[in-house]
Amino acid sequence: MSVSTEDVERAAVRIAGHARRTPLLEAEPGLLLKLETVQHSGSFKARGGFNRALAAREAGDLPEAGLIAASGGNHGLAVAHVARALGLRAEIFVPTVSSPVKVAGLRALEAEVTQTGAIYAEAYEASVKRAAETGALEIHAYDQPDVVAGQGTVGLEVLEQSGGVDTVLVAVGGGGLVAGVTAALGGRARVVAVEPERIPTLNRALAAGGPVRVEVSGVGADALGASLIGRIAYDVTSAAGVESVLVPDEAIVEARHELWRSYRVAAEHAGAAALAALRCGAYTPAPGERVAVIVCGANTDPATLA
Repeated sequence: MSVSTEDVERAAVRIAGHARRTPLLEAEPGLLLKLETVQHSGSFKARGGFNRALAAREAGDLPEAGLIAASGGNHGLAVAHVARALGLRAEIFVPTVSSPVKVAGLRALEAEVTQTGAIYAEAYEASVKRAAETGALEIHAYDQPDVVAGQGTVGLEVLEQSGGVDTVLVAVGGGGLVAGVTAALGGRARVVAVEPERIPTLNRALAAGGPVRVEVSGVGADALGASLIGRIAYDVTSAAGVESVLVPDEAIVEARHELWRSYRVAAEHAGAAALAALRCGAYTPAPGERVAVIVCGANTDPATLA
């Protein structure tokens, strides 16, 4: 299963006027920060949610039962936002480890929320069962072509806004963002996948020659907590030769504080993971290399930023 550059380009046209075109900040010479922190619902996930729902509407396949999704939090917030923007009902299943900030946000968006299971995979199983009962449109967090293509529009914007970069660093959970960005770039820039050492989902899959389950723990678990990489993500990244690096939780925590301290960017731990790869040496740019870091999410408790 794959997603092409053309798929991402079509998604960009479809979601224009629905998803925000987010800023690209020159943090320092050679380092650009793509601020998906100011996207609708606080993360890049609204892009894929809009693309999936709007594609279904174009095809006449948008059910009266509305939208249903499982999520660590950010995807659910995005689907809830999409549903409200399009006048639809949303039902969201989240694991018990989800941030209280995200659960409160879901309820503020008038979604019906069910907390079940210790990890995302268990919440997902419950959502699939419920979708079969109601007929609602499933919007997968990372493993549907329309979702991946929508997420990839971030990569198109990076190219357009920067005039070209050498490398894009992308945090990985289930892999929808890294797959979409890889497809969007189409070889025009290197993609480096960044994961917490305690959730090496893509890293293990690339080493094993296919998706394998991993244990999920650590500071990024609420947003990067997929225990199995998506099939699309594996197929796209392995075919493209995407480099995978791992970062310790301590580096993620420090990168998150740096984003707030130095740039007043409020990021959750997942949002800081890609920057952590630069700061801890997991990825070292060559002299003169232009690097874009996708700061992918901001759904966090502001009191913990200082």
